[in-house]
Amino acid sequence: MEQTSTKLTIRLPSQDVDFAKSYSQRHGITVTEMIDRYLRRLRALEQYTPSVELEQISGLVPEQVDARQLYRDHLLDKHSQ
Repeated sequence: MEQTSTKLTIRLPSQDVDFAKSYSQRHGITVTEMIDRYLRRLRALEQYTPSVELEQISGLVPEQVDARQLYRDHLLDKHSQ
């Protein structure tokens, strides 16, 4: 199935345009292809539904617990002995 294309003109800071051109050139793609890939990923994320298993374990750690700090404390304790 062939898709139709539409031209879109956007305004961006020149540093972002320079970055997009440089990034796409380094990766051997066009800026259009780079933006297309990004939009496809966004579209896929919106349609993503977590698995039942992930839903079951989500929320096991209460929000008031700072898991990162607990992990840092664990590593500090582990490596200071």
